[in-house]
Amino acid sequence: MSTQDPSEFAEPTVVHDIAAGYGAEEPETPGLDHALRAGLADYDLSESDLKLLDAEGEDFDEDSSAGALPVLAIVGRPNVGKSTLVNRVLGRREAVVEDVPGVTRDRVRYETEWAGRRFVVVDTGGWEHDAKGLAGRVAEQAEIAIELADAVLFVVDGQVGATATDEAVVKLLRRTKKPVILAANKVDDTRGELEAASLWSLGLGEPYPVSALHGRGSGDLLDAVLAALPEVSAVGEERATGLRRVALLGRPNVGKSSLLNALAGENRVVVDSTAGTTRDPVDEIIDINGRQWQFVDTAGIRRRVHLTRGADFYASLRTHAALEKAEVAVILLDSSEPLSEQDQRIISMVQESGRAMVIAYNKWDLMDEERRKFLEREFETDLVQIQWAPRINVSASTKWHVNRLTPALDTALESWETRVPTGKLNSLLAEIMQSHPHPVRGGKQPRILYGSQVSTKPPRFVLFTSGFFEAGYRRFIERRLRETFGFEGTPIEVSVRPREKRSRKK
Repeated sequence: MSTQDPSEFAEPTVVHDIAAGYGAEEPETPGLDHALRAGLADYDLSESDLKLLDAEGEDFDEDSSAGALPVLAIVGRPNVGKSTLVNRVLGRREAVVEDVPGVTRDRVRYETEWAGRRFVVVDTGGWEHDAKGLAGRVAEQAEIAIELADAVLFVVDGQVGATATDEAVVKLLRRTKKPVILAANKVDDTRGELEAASLWSLGLGEPYPVSALHGRGSGDLLDAVLAALPEVSAVGEERATGLRRVALLGRPNVGKSSLLNALAGENRVVVDSTAGTTRDPVDEIIDINGRQWQFVDTAGIRRRVHLTRGADFYASLRTHAALEKAEVAVILLDSSEPLSEQDQRIISMVQESGRAMVIAYNKWDLMDEERRKFLEREFETDLVQIQWAPRINVSASTKWHVNRLTPALDTALESWETRVPTGKLNSLLAEIMQSHPHPVRGGKQPRILYGSQVSTKPPRFVLFTSGFFEAGYRRFIERRLRETFGFEGTPIEVSVRPREKRSRKK
């Protein structure tokens, strides 16, 4: 990299004028004022450039409170169409659906509205009597959903009729003494309605014949649901909005659900040694040391998403959507195994999304001494592109160092929202141009005319220059920005706008 004599900068330049005229004591006012516009008078700025500069300070906050909504739990045996009915109630394809039993495993909450009233729908996995293993844990989550609901929508296959499992569910519902609405699903015609009438024998009142797939009879069913639900939930908690949204990401079987349960101090989601247990993103509000966080447990991202089929494919789509809604992502890596190409792909996906990031090495209790020797070297070489991300070592199964996650999240989110004053930024850019100017290319040396941070979440910087800047020099500027202003835990974007050549007037 070439150097220049500092005396060459003795003459006033645009960078020096800006750095001298706008010091650290400048008032932090949003937008581009008239003085700065005058300093860039000979710069052919487009309308989009001016909008970028004028956009400073335009961050918006969400409402911070919401009432306790009534809760409806949807239960039934496997493969009766509960998730399909959930999607019909929501009016969109939110829950993962496939024509095989056991797709849904966790209890998943969704907010919806019907006839001007808002309420919460809880989708559950199939309940089976005396289920063991994974099926037993799914049934436990369904029972918890019933206990935490104001009313229950019991779904039965109208084509099959009442089975022994359905009768066992009825006994469970009677013990809870909750209002129960009986839905006979898969009724596509009037003949099916006659067959559904036999469900009166369950003793739960009138069965509502519906077709969750086609929407037949869903309006009458929802009217009955609203009649059974109270205006204000008697069991649900107030779900405040505006909470910090955290997405747990990683490949299958890395311990995302275990970490969520460890943070909550109870079994909020199903955990099993089988890879790919989680299918739907599970949204849970976790209270940690008096502070509430909104965590989203996502499905593991598999190696080749475009080759997956059925539930795994749609689960991957839901994971990407959950990341877009989050503010910070916790990427879980298996510390007992070498970093894989799949892990690298997940990290790149989070970087491209512009979300804040925390790296969590899980399963620390399973790592042997030989593996520990290579871990640090692996982090410095294979993860060189995210050395700025906070790193913690945890064990979700033993809850070792789980308490270190929230400080790392706070650090990443604070950096994600950091705004650098324009004067300080241009003073740093002037210092960079003096000490390490861009190499001369084609007999000319491009200079920085002006720099501005145009947005936060993540921090984005635009440099107006007299010529093209090479990618290596842009990375150098990014490193200097991190050394000076921190930005630990957040990606930053540095874009260059070279000055356009003016055509000579005839």
